[in-house]
Amino acid sequence: MDPSNAVEILSHETSSRLRLRVKAAARRARVIGAYGGALKVEVQAPPERGRANEAVLELVADVLGVERRRVELILGATSQDKLVEISGVAASRIVAALNRAGVAAHESPKRPVRGGCGGS
Repeated sequence: MDPSNAVEILSHETSSRLRLRVKAAARRARVIGAYGGALKVEVQAPPERGRANEAVLELVADVLGVERRRVELILGATSQDKLVEISGVAASRIVAALNRAGVAAHESPKRPVRGGCGGS
């Protein structure tokens, strides 16, 4: 697996963090794949009054097979680029869930987490 074409999962204390690139008001909710180290997703909800953010968190929880309450938006409430934290879930479990969904992913070495996403 080429790490440059994979979603990067960041370990953070007792949780894991995942960068997202989001397209709101799409035809359907779906996972697109890796996008510059982030997970690219689309949701049907419009980007107004937090509706798209909630749809994104629900989609991420569903894809990862975790309860919605474990997925929290950390950065990017009004941006396409977001950072979510999945509490109580090891990075290795998230990598496995994304791999099952057909998305290449890898656990990143521990380092400071910054917002934003690279693009390709």
